[in-house]
Amino acid sequence: MEWSDLPLSRATIDRAAARRSEPGLLGRLVVDARTRVVLVRRGLVATVAGDGMRLAVVPPRAVLPVVGSSPGWLLLGMDDDGAAYLGLHVPEAEAQADLEGVPAADPFAAIAPDLVWSPLREIGTDLSPQDVGLATTAVALAAWHASHPRCPRCGSATTVEESGWVRRCPQDGSLHYPRTDPAVIMAITDADDRVLLGHAALWSPGRFSTLAGYVEPGEPLEQAVRREVREEVGVLVGDVEYVSSQPWPFPASLMLGFRGRALTTRLTVDGVEVTEARWFSRRELADAVGSAEVVLPSRTSIARALIEDWFGGPLTGPVAGPGWSEGR
Repeated sequence: MEWSDLPLSRATIDRAAARRSEPGLLGRLVVDARTRVVLVRRGLVATVAGDGMRLAVVPPRAVLPVVGSSPGWLLLGMDDDGAAYLGLHVPEAEAQADLEGVPAADPFAAIAPDLVWSPLREIGTDLSPQDVGLATTAVALAAWHASHPRCPRCGSATTVEESGWVRRCPQDGSLHYPRTDPAVIMAITDADDRVLLGHAALWSPGRFSTLAGYVEPGEPLEQAVRREVREEVGVLVGDVEYVSSQPWPFPASLMLGFRGRALTTRLTVDGVEVTEARWFSRRELADAVGSAEVVLPSRTSIARALIEDWFGGPLTGPVAGPGWSEGR
């Protein structure tokens, strides 16, 4: 496979980082007829299904009647023609009901009659490179703003600057930037070229994936790979090779993919994060997936890419649903 084709790493949009600090930029873009908006709500992105899955990008004027005159626009980037794309984290639909107990209609349905709120984990493989870049950035930024409204130093409410890419504390003047949490994810093989897969404690029965974990402060990536594998399943790892990376904005991970060679094969799971681990030959994994004994991660994940790269091609069978998480 081409590692540049990882579903969430195919972004082609210019992030327009050099323009974020331009005075009045967002105000000018909102009234520009070429500008389009990507909507995010509860981590879901607005999409329309037609000739393939695509984002429901809409002009700002279509959104303002629903969200009001001063929404929190986020500059996602600009295309080759100079048209801007803004992200918008929209409020949850009102949970009010009328006298007959019927829930209120989604106010955004009027923007696009065929609008659907879709999880990026499920649709990442189906979006175009431009759309997947916009959606990944919008989901990540929206999650950061929702979880970091106050200054971590003094607790004061912060203001948004740099077209949505900085929050400033008005009390102490400190600047705060969107965070990204690096996590390693690794296909570990032994001397017989079997692959090591584990089952996390919070997953439903049958789900297996490559091992993964967050990088600790002051820790090289290669050491993080070795530490996580030893902690979770008791296997010692020798050579480690970097493969590729993919953003995983659920809410703020960057998955760094590796291959590693095991020095030992005895499995001792920690029982906390990982409750089962197994070595699989290619035939054993193909049979287990084909019989639904093993459920693999979704095709949006780098975990699936690492497994199928080792396997030598696609594996067919059930895949994990939207609850799947690579960063545990």
